Parts: sequence; structure tokens; C-alpha cells
Amino acid sequence: MRTLSRWEPFQGVGSLQEQVNRLFGELSGRTNDESALSTWAPAVDIYETEHELVVKADLPDVDPKDLDIRVENNLLSLRGERRFEKKVSEENYLRVERAYGSFTRSFSLANSVNAEAIQADYQNGVLTLTIPKREEAKPKQIKVNVGVAAAAAAAK
Repeated sequence: MRTLSRWEPFQGVGSLQEQVNRLFGELSGRTNDESALSTWAPAVDIYETEHELVVKADLPDVDPKDLDIRVENNLLSLRGERRFEKKVSEENYLRVERAYGSFTRSFSLANSVNAEAIQADYQNGVLTLTIPKREEAKPKQIKVNVGVAAAAAAAK
């Protein structure tokens, strides 16, 4: 089975910069609080069916009240924040790899979707947006009559 993956030439640039900054911070003996609370962009899957467009975003540990979902000028925007919980003293952490803080993701929507009827569902850390297509945008099956018109014309 084949999997599709999008080639993004600048994907590693941000992480390379973070690694260099972290390296220099470790060499100087300083710890960078921002590395533990770096910016992040949640992973998103978008797929289309005959009747709708579906957007799924991985948002573990994001409180639904910290989500802001909007559609303006055919632009879908997801905003939110994953907060770093300080229930444990920072000195007790051995490793912090997950990113925290605010995020924003934006996606252009086609005119064929009904932005007024978007439904949002949040379960097990996954936000699912279901965006129905407009009736006129849905594919229509056209029946082909084979030989019927020709036979009727010949009969006259």
C-alpha cells in the first residue's frame, strides 16, 4: 500500500535552529526556559468525501475552552493554547520534549463548502471539523441513455 507524503523543503529549518540554540545554551551552562515552552503547530489531516471536507487536528492536553475556530473570507483558522502545567517543580523534570504555548493553523476553503454548517467534535485529544459541501457542489450522476434517442428518431 502506498502512502502519500508532502515534500516540504523548509520543514527542518526551524528544528535545526532550535537544536543549534539548545546546543549553545547547554554549552554555556544556561537552560533556556523558552525551549521547554517553544511554539508548536499541531499535526493536521484533511480529506474530502463526496459530501464533506474533514479536518482532523492532534491537540492532546488542549482544553476545548482554549480553542478558537473561525471561518472568515473562506479561510479556516484554528487557534489555541496548550499550557505547561506546573504541578511538578521544574527542577524535577528530566526531559521536556513536548511543545507548549499558543498555536495558529490556517487553511483556505473552496467556495464549494458550506461554512455556516461546520460541526466540531473533540475526543481523545483529536479535534474533528466536518464541513459539508453545498448542494450545487456535490457530484451529480447523469444517466446515459444508450440508443433510446436514436431508436425514437428512426421510428418517426
